[in-house]
Amino acid sequence: MALRFERLHKHFVAEVCPVDLRRVDDPETLAEIRRGMDEHAILVFHDQPFTDDEHLAFAQRLDGALHTKLGSAAIQKNRFGNEALGDISNVGADGEILQQGDRRRAYGLGNRLWHTDASFQDPPGRYSMLSAKVVPRVAADTEYADMRAAYDALPQETKRQIEGLTVHHSIAYSRQVLGFEFSDDEQNMLKGAVHPLVRTIPRSNRKSLYVASHASRVMQWPVPEGRLLLRDLIEHATQPEFVYRHQWRVGDLVIWDNRCTMHRARSFEDTTHRRELRRVTTLDIPATV
Repeated sequence: MALRFERLHKHFVAEVCPVDLRRVDDPETLAEIRRGMDEHAILVFHDQPFTDDEHLAFAQRLDGALHTKLGSAAIQKNRFGNEALGDISNVGADGEILQQGDRRRAYGLGNRLWHTDASFQDPPGRYSMLSAKVVPRVAADTEYADMRAAYDALPQETKRQIEGLTVHHSIAYSRQVLGFEFSDDEQNMLKGAVHPLVRTIPRSNRKSLYVASHASRVMQWPVPEGRLLLRDLIEHATQPEFVYRHQWRVGDLVIWDNRCTMHRARSFEDTTHRRELRRVTTLDIPATV
């Protein structure tokens, strides 16, 4: 049965059905999902009750090599024992909700900044796939911004100005903005990476801004002017016309293309309400599938 793609926003994001992704392994359906990603940048799948192993296996079938150098590894061990499985939750290794003053919670607050996954690595992240396990009764949504549409809407003079610039991305920088302190050893583990400010997305050939809270400086510009430029571009890209807000329900799997979107977690009473999601991110390298 052919997949149906229903657009959820005028620029991007589509809901996809009917499909059980745990059982998708035929080349035709996988190729159809990739074409959907090229067009919509974000795909929403409901009722996908993945186990962790099924989640990892599907990500590899769809897009190849997995990102395993999580920034959080600098400060804590992965409670699942697998660095390819990102723990996007407010729960500690003991199963209890993290409270004020917990260093792991303070680090996780950085997810509320606009960011793109693994931009602080080289190669960076390509597709992220976030699976909802426990969703609180209160709103605990995620917002996404279309960086292709944001680039298209820039004045021609701005496009000319930023073409060819490169940017250093550091997850340590984005956390330090919030007052998080790293030890020297932790800081040495988080050197960051340099990427183009404007990317052309393969297959669709659309241009996209590649900025985020991890973006610490424009390599060709003095630091103050470069940071002002990055701030202005993020403000431009996160105007309401470019943003989609996803309301999670248990069993959702949302896939997004980190090369042309940003996202952020919205605030909720996280010291009271449990929220557990798992994220798998693929690497932006030539696909082996």
